[in-house]
Parts: sequence; C-alpha cells; structure tokens
Amino acid sequence: MPQSLPHFRLFVPGATAAAGDATVFSPYDRSPIATFAIADNAVIEKALATASALFVDKANWLEPSERITILRKVADRIDDDVEQLAMTIAREGGKPLVDARAEVVRAADSVRACVDVLRTQHGSEIPMRLNAASSHHIAYTTLEPAGPVVAISAFNHPLNLIVHQVATAVAAGCPVIAKPAERTPMSCFQFAGMLHDAGLPDGWCRVVVPIDHAVTQRLATDPRVAFLTFIGSAKIGWMLRSKLPPGTHCALEHGGSAPVIVADDADIEKMLPTLVKGSFYHAGQVCVSIQRIFAHRSIAKQLADELARRVRKLRVGDPTSADTEVGPLIAPSEVDRIEEWVAEAKNGGAKVLCGGQRISGTCYECTVLYDPPADARVSTLEVFGPVVCVYPYDDMDEAIDRANALPFSFQSAVCTRSLDTALRAFRRLDATAVLVNESTTFRVDWMPFAGRRTSGLGVGGIGYSMRDMQAEKMLVIKSDEL
Repeated sequence: MPQSLPHFRLFVPGATAAAGDATVFSPYDRSPIATFAIADNAVIEKALATASALFVDKANWLEPSERITILRKVADRIDDDVEQLAMTIAREGGKPLVDARAEVVRAADSVRACVDVLRTQHGSEIPMRLNAASSHHIAYTTLEPAGPVVAISAFNHPLNLIVHQVATAVAAGCPVIAKPAERTPMSCFQFAGMLHDAGLPDGWCRVVVPIDHAVTQRLATDPRVAFLTFIGSAKIGWMLRSKLPPGTHCALEHGGSAPVIVADDADIEKMLPTLVKGSFYHAGQVCVSIQRIFAHRSIAKQLADELARRVRKLRVGDPTSADTEVGPLIAPSEVDRIEEWVAEAKNGGAKVLCGGQRISGTCYECTVLYDPPADARVSTLEVFGPVVCVYPYDDMDEAIDRANALPFSFQSAVCTRSLDTALRAFRRLDATAVLVNESTTFRVDWMPFAGRRTSGLGVGGIGYSMRDMQAEKMLVIKSDEL
C-alpha cells in the first residue's frame, strides 16, 4: 500500500479547514508529494484578527532579547536540517540539490543577520538647545514594530525568500502572516514550525494559502495590515499596491531582464563560468538571471560560441539527483511558453547556437541565441527560463542604450579590465546595482537588493526589510536640569 503523503494543516490557531485541501506536485515528474489545507475568508479573518490583537496588546510585545533567542535557535535548527530542507526545496521547487543546499545555508545566515541587526540598530538623538524654544529639552528616537505584516512570496527560493520576509518581521517584533507560493508551500510551513518550536508564541507567525486570488487580495489589502511585502508578478504586485488602504506601506520585488555588457577588453575565459551559472542557475527562473549579453562585435560570436559549447555540457534532469545542474521549469505551461518564444526568435533570424528544444513536458534545453530580433519576446520581456541571448554591439554607448531600453531596472553587470569603462557603465546603466566582472545574480543577504521602475518598489535585504517593518517614535523631555 502506498505511503500517505505528508499533510500540512492550517497554521492558524482556532481556525477550521472548511475550504478543503490542495496538492503539491513535483515540477519534474508531476507526482504528488504533499497536501496542505486551503484558507478561506473565515481563516483569513481569524489570522488577521489574531495579528491585530497581538499588536494592540503592547504590554505583551516580544522583547528584543526574546526574539534574538528564538532566531538563534532557528538558525541552529536550519544548520542541523540542511539535507532535509534542501531535499524539500528540490522536490517542491525543482532546484537542483547542489543549489538547494546553498539556499539552505543562506537561509541560516539570513536568520543570523536578523540577530546582527537587532543587536546593533538604534534610534538617534535629535539636536535640542539650539534656540530659545528648544532650551531645557532633550529628544531621541526609538524603533518599534510598525504593525501586522503580510508576506506574499515566490516559488523560486521557497525557503530563503520566506526568511527575508518572515524572519525579518519576527525580528522587528511584528506579527506576520505568510502566504507562500501555491506550488512551493512546504518550505514555508516548515520554517514557521521551526519558529514556534524555538519558542515563538502562538499567533505571531501564521501561514495561509488562500483559496483564490480574491481572498489573497483581501488579506493583502486589509486595513489592519501595516506592511505588505510582495515578491512575484509585477502585474499582481502593482495591482495590490493600488488597492492598499491609507497608511499601509509596502515593498514590491518583481522581475527584470538582466543585461550584461562585455567590453572588447574583457577576460572572456575568466568570465565564461560566471556567465553560464548566472544564465542557467535554477533554469533561469530568477528575477536577476542573465538574459541579455551585449558583447563587442569583435568578440561577440567567439563569446557566444564558447558559451554555447560550455552550456551543452550542463546536465538537465531530476533536481533530486546529485549530478543534476539544471532542473525543470516550475510548470509544463512554462515549457510551452519558452518553446513558443524561442521559435519566434528563430523565425525572426536568431541563430540557435545550442538548445532550442524541449526535453520533456517539464524540462527545456539550455539555450543560447545569437542576435535575436530587437522586438522578439526574448529581447523585450522577462524570459524566466533557460535561455540567454547574445547581441553584438559597436560602441559602449550603444550597448548601454540597448541595456536601458526596457522598462525593467534591477541588477546589471559589465565585464571589462578598464576602470574607466566600469565607471562609465556604473554611471549610465539604469539599474539598482552594477556588478563588475560578476554575474547579475550575485547577492549576499545583508546588501540592498531592489528593483526600480516596473521591477519593484522599496529595498530588500535583511536590515532594509526590518527597517521597513519598524516605526520611528520620538521622545521629547523638558527639564530645568537640561
């Protein structure tokens, strides 16, 4: 008799699962791997009411020392469970084990970064006694929780993104309601369980997967929510922002179309491994995956051919296998979409240097396209799949203009041995970060990480997210002793 699937119950105290259950499927072979309870409006209301009541009860807010103790225990627990957590990420999200392990290690480090911020952050003294009105006064600010947080997350980093959205809220002292991606909820349920096992009181972290978009919208836009952190589709993110009530703040992280400019003096041999990894990490399903490489015409075809030669060697397949380098796309419909976009580019004159075919219903070949049309979808939209495009250019200003031509603004990169070229690109690229001789996918979790224009709003990163979830409060004291 087949073993029953793991089941994740409603993570909302006092609520009942009237909406039924849903199934998590492996993105690789589409086999069912778990079930979880679905939240309806009644469950959402229970979660919101609990979070609001906890915040209103200021006498029982969690002290920083309590939060630090909890977070340290969670980080240690993650360290102890690396293999199990990595396998969960691989099974539910399709990320190869080698990369899933790296995500787990990052998650533990991110939790510890929350502790580091808590131990060092502080308010500031406001200058007084500068005129007659401020004589005999002293003033300073403190930081306190802003209020309930709703965290809506994405599938591509199902553990570390949740840490960035949920652990930061706990560290800031805010009750938090997490809504993971429907396709990858298991990591979120497991992380929330770790928080409570570590001593986080009931109600301070709840996990819900709403029954439909209307219920999700109700959760995100409820007036009791102080802060919405959203990672996902630009269409949905900007829509939710437009419906937020007065006083609710938000941070949005959407997609991009990360450009890399390769100058004629670049060390191609040294950069190629970085370009390969940055293009095909997690099958290109990352908001800052390398998608457009603008290479000087004198080296463009050589670079593209060598890139394709290396890409052909990438092992695509089962993400739970130790030797897999590139896994499946998150859903079969994504394979269909990538196939259609590549065919369009090919029909428009792009040269397919490698790949260009589906492997199965869930996997697509790692693909290098040379000089696709400027108006093809692979050139104008976020591909979010295992496809990279190489375009020749004649001068640096042309490359920068083409890199800036799309409405996205996220991380970008330039490959060069010239300091002047690097600084020129830094000043002129429309990006929130310009990386020199590094992949656009580079990130450490304490650095600022943000999209502008259609790519997002606000700044991510542990310390930056925590500050968004806190309110500054000023104390002014008048005394004749001052």
